[in-house]
Amino acid sequence: MSTVDLTGQVALVTGGARGIGSAAVHRLAKLGARVAVLDLDAAGAHRVASAVGGIAIAGDVSDPETMPAVVEQVEKELGRLDVVLLNAGIGGGQRGVDDALDVARYRKLVGVNVDHVVYGLCAAVPALRRQGGGKIVITASLAGLTAMPADPLYTLTKHAVVGYARAAGKALAGDNITVSALCPGFVDTLLLGAAKEEFNSVAFPLLTPSDVAEALQTVLAQSEPGEAWIIQPGGKATAYGFRGVPGVGGGKMPPEVVLGRI
Repeated sequence: MSTVDLTGQVALVTGGARGIGSAAVHRLAKLGARVAVLDLDAAGAHRVASAVGGIAIAGDVSDPETMPAVVEQVEKELGRLDVVLLNAGIGGGQRGVDDALDVARYRKLVGVNVDHVVYGLCAAVPALRRQGGGKIVITASLAGLTAMPADPLYTLTKHAVVGYARAAGKALAGDNITVSALCPGFVDTLLLGAAKEEFNSVAFPLLTPSDVAEALQTVLAQSEPGEAWIIQPGGKATAYGFRGVPGVGGGKMPPEVVLGRI
């Protein structure tokens, strides 16, 4: 596990009241950071923040006004912002393939899993620039790298944020801001719901939130801009090797080079 010293730095964790978010808050505090904990569950956010001497903020991350206000509050109360973990997320709850689509539920899924990431990054970047740079990590999933037929809508949202992290990471590298995606396998949290019993019945190994928090530490220490990191039970956090796409002109010029000039 890589070491990283966050002494004197300030971190913000969304969805920090439980599960991966709570474990990440404790890990970041252990590394020396003062941590702001954002969650829709005000009592849960307060409980976790109090345990590490941080601050608690209640808010709906899918609301476009929440993240700018939260970043402003963090800078006002803690003086700066250096590390952001955009971790809040929910499950699909419907396939979106062969069932009647619950549009309100679908919009909520996209609001939390995708919109919040965009709102959060846009709000955080000016604050990180004021410190000369920083780190943004997006909690994605293996569902952002491979198909999960049991939950196509969740797969859609996680593919979206992995792609966003890859592109935003390259776009912000010149500002000394590293954007990465963290893609854990199945984690023993409430998000599993009834599926946990199925995993247990076949002795399928699950990650713990602490495993993911440890992987987060590695990402903060080692990630290059735009990378996606995977973590599976019994393994170490590893940068995922994307194959890339064929170039143009006989493979001499990658498409992203052309687009970067437009």
